Amino acid sequence: ADFDRAAEDVRKLKARPDDGELKELYGLYKQAIIGDINIECPGMLDLKGKAKWEAWNLKKGFLVFHK
Repeated sequence: ADFDRAAEDVRKLKARPDDGELKELYGLYKQAIIGDINIECPGMLDLKGKAKWEAWNLKKGFLVFHK
């Protein structure tokens, strides 16, 4: 319940987080929901996909809180 509440609070932020904060939130969210990254790194031309992959990959090994 706390995780769901925190995720909803992030969605309701009045100010949009900067790109670094968004990547950090994305990585934490994916790690909390799914666990360690389970997809291959996108190609170098997929800049957005690669940034998301890297953000999630940095959280590898963190605990999974919500499944």
